[in-house]
Amino acid sequence: MITRKVTIQNEAGLHARPSSELVKTATMFESDFFIEMYGYRVNGKSILGIMTLAAEKGAEMELIVDGPDEEDAMEAISKLFNESFGNE
Repeated sequence: MITRKVTIQNEAGLHARPSSELVKTATMFESDFFIEMYGYRVNGKSILGIMTLAAEKGAEMELIVDGPDEEDAMEAISKLFNESFGNE
């Protein structure tokens, strides 16, 4: 299991389009993916779970990936956050 803290950088936060991109990327991997924020843990492969977080710009969250391809999954998922989901 690996974890990484990230911060939402895009202006609109983690709304429907970036949430969809996040789920699409996460489901490409076998590893389990969870997001922890404000004391809640949601399945990162569930768009409804992600949307319930209502993460705005500046929100910090912890990404948790566990499984056989966890390193590749974490790199792909982290890249989305680092590149503001393509909204730069």
